[in-house]
Amino acid sequence: MSEVTVVAGKAALDLRDRLGREINAFNIAATGYRDARHLTLAVHADDSDLLAGLNGWTWGGCGYIELLWVREDQRGNGLGTRLLAAAEAEARIRGCDRVTLTTHSFQAPGFYARHGYAECGRTPGYPSGHDHVHLVKRLQ
Repeated sequence: MSEVTVVAGKAALDLRDRLGREINAFNIAATGYRDARHLTLAVHADDSDLLAGLNGWTWGGCGYIELLWVREDQRGNGLGTRLLAAAEAEARIRGCDRVTLTTHSFQAPGFYARHGYAECGRTPGYPSGHDHVHLVKRLQ
């Protein structure tokens, strides 16, 4: 048997892509859902500087938000709300009836709760001293 090795740099990115393809192939075979699509949104300033963005995907009637970020000097201006609403609208167009995401207890669980997301699970101590919060929202 081959030994386990640590992979770094570009090789790690290549491996991550390969693992994603392998998992997606398994998921398609197991569920029959072949509709996975990336969902990426951005808000840019007039000078093209990134102010905020969202990354996730839709698959099998569900949307998933992996990352939502708003530049610190833009927080409180509604950009996060606009991105979230746009992602939910696109998820509906793609036939999704729910959106899920995770956040940490020190990040934005209150923000998501204000937008109709309900906690459906929690991993205590991730990272140490905080929790990883799992949320879901049913789309109307």
